[in-house]
Amino acid sequence: MMSISFPSRKFLTVLCGTAAMATVAGCAKDNEIDLAGGVGITATRSACPAVAIPLHTGDITLFDPATSRDASAVDVVAAITNVTPQCNDTGEKVYQQASFDVVATRRDAGPARTVTLPYYATVLQGGTAVVAKRLGNVTVNFAEGQVRGTGRGQASAYVDRAASTLPADIQERITRKRKAGDQDAAVDPLSLPEVRAAVQRASFELLVGFQLTQEQLEYNVRR
Repeated sequence: MMSISFPSRKFLTVLCGTAAMATVAGCAKDNEIDLAGGVGITATRSACPAVAIPLHTGDITLFDPATSRDASAVDVVAAITNVTPQCNDTGEKVYQQASFDVVATRRDAGPARTVTLPYYATVLQGGTAVVAKRLGNVTVNFAEGQVRGTGRGQASAYVDRAASTLPADIQERITRKRKAGDQDAAVDPLSLPEVRAAVQRASFELLVGFQLTQEQLEYNVRR
């Protein structure tokens, strides 16, 4: 197995953390910083980590025979879908959970079959620093005579609230209302290096994807 780095700009899917254990209905909630208060800023920030599937790790292909890469040798193709984040940010530790479905198809509609697929859950800080990683398995069940199978997985992470909260002075610089004529009226606070760095340090992501071998990853990239 291999470890993969995850530049934020290459995410396939990004989902916001939600209010404590609630259905996803949007990213904003009480006690968040609405970054629209600054000049040219439109994002809404939460202490809950964003949930994402990095590019090329959201699907996996199994071959039979395993050494062949011919189209006729494709045995099982599976994809992660329906990622649902739920966040509890009421304590000193912010708890982000993400449940997901795995939908798969197999080549032959034969006897009932079970396929186990490995996945990872990684916590990323600032877009580059891996602070935690866990591995798990999803079991996909194919009923007899069916080519389609499904499985269900779950990932979770704890993040320190203090680490995911912007310092008070940075919050003030972002949210302070600016009037025409102010010296910094036309300055986007996020263009300032110290503000940008603070926001990056306080940004966490929970990344979920299949734990691919180097060969499987290269196959996904080439497709």
